Amino acid sequence: MIPTLERNEHFVFDYSCLDLSEPETLLLALQQLRQLVIQEGQEIFNHWRSCIQRPAFVQSSQNLSYYLALRRHDLRLLQAALMPWGLSSLGRIEARVLPNLDAAIATLAAICRACTDSLPNHPSLESFFEGDRLLKEHTEDLLGKTLNHRRVRIMVTLPTLAASNYEFVRDLIQRGTNCVRINCAHDTSVEWSAMIANVRMAEVETGNCCKVLMDLGGPKPRIGVARYAPNANQRIFRGECLLLTRDLPTMDESNCFQANCTIPEILDQLEVGANVWIDDGHIGARVESITEEGVLLRITHAGFKGEKIGADKGLNFPDTTLRFSPLTEKDRQDLDFVATHADIVGYSFVQEPADIELLQRELQARLPANASIPGIIAKIETPLAVRNLPELIVQAAGRQPFGIMIARGDLAVEIGYQRLAEIQEEILWLCEAAHVPVIWATQVMENLVKNGIPSRAEITDAAMAERAECVMLNKGPYVAEAVTILDDVLTRMQAHQVKKTPQLRALRSW
Repeated sequence: MIPTLERNEHFVFDYSCLDLSEPETLLLALQQLRQLVIQEGQEIFNHWRSCIQRPAFVQSSQNLSYYLALRRHDLRLLQAALMPWGLSSLGRIEARVLPNLDAAIATLAAICRACTDSLPNHPSLESFFEGDRLLKEHTEDLLGKTLNHRRVRIMVTLPTLAASNYEFVRDLIQRGTNCVRINCAHDTSVEWSAMIANVRMAEVETGNCCKVLMDLGGPKPRIGVARYAPNANQRIFRGECLLLTRDLPTMDESNCFQANCTIPEILDQLEVGANVWIDDGHIGARVESITEEGVLLRITHAGFKGEKIGADKGLNFPDTTLRFSPLTEKDRQDLDFVATHADIVGYSFVQEPADIELLQRELQARLPANASIPGIIAKIETPLAVRNLPELIVQAAGRQPFGIMIARGDLAVEIGYQRLAEIQEEILWLCEAAHVPVIWATQVMENLVKNGIPSRAEITDAAMAERAECVMLNKGPYVAEAVTILDDVLTRMQAHQVKKTPQLRALRSW
């Protein structure tokens, strides 16, 4: 297993004291930056190397190490200084760190008429775009080939109906679904087998490839049973108390709301003052005291008319680094089926490289000899997972096809909604540097899927999803129609932009 890389202090080059308007000074600054990137990037790569058993990922992990070294430096002044020379491409450097730096240095050297004996050669067209080729290859390894007209895949969560209605599954795949998701928190192996059989039959009939992702339920903390205080209405308001208990709540001599936590050991990890969010952030609370009965919460956020606290509502603890296994006993039982039936395994609440290694061991123990190991998609849902993302990628992609799912629901609650867009971008950048595919998930075109009419903001969100390699739709009565519209939006956006790179297609609106 790869240990988490220590974040030591490194030399950061300061460009503010240089006159970057002079091309010779700018060239020298780029050369110094390249030297630092290679030196520090190689240190990172050497730390990872023993964990990388998959030859196809060696070059990608090397580029990721260079990218991490590069992003330790503030490049804004350098970027601005390159722009007047027509060389500003550092903003698209993720997939090709050294080729991008080499191209800028070689071109600037030609402008300065500098001696090129000690300078890197200008990269060939093929080597410059090698990172893009590797990302495409790794995406196909995990998610299969896509339709000719569209780069970004579409993933759909299957309802129970998919087990008994073949026409529903076939329609999804005909409309452009590239991958289906089976949520192991619902149904049983009987329904899962029927769903997969329908998918395989539809692949043959339509001629379209469709991968099967089976998503392990994981240890999601939830409200078990909620009970209201005597003589109280059925809503909780800001300023009131909620007692979160380890065991089933009782109302004996209690004057506050009570609910039990489905993972009681979490309560032992909380501290006074820690924030707690309930029901995807609809209810906010703070730990006021810890008692033998449980943890007393003071409600800090609730609607003006109060909120209902019902069973099965999710709990988030953004101020607390929770320590528990991401594989539950049910997950291990489900893996007996998943390991030999799924193309990809979805993994929730991944936080450390050891979590990835645990799933890899469990999968390997269930596979027949010489069987290919399924790919893994890790959901990024917590601040610790974001911090450990490079090591998570290396541990997983160093052994098998791997992708990241930006689980925007839990992630937004854990890091704060105002930081979601920023962190989402950083995850996209890091994964592109590692040539690892990203799945854009949570509430994509939710109104369309559930009600048949999308909001304007949803269409914009779907268009932004072109920066990922796959977009996930949840189940709903209008999901087939949503696939058709999403296919159209992604295809149109692809003509204008791939990832962050403008395609400069001729504009026809003027």
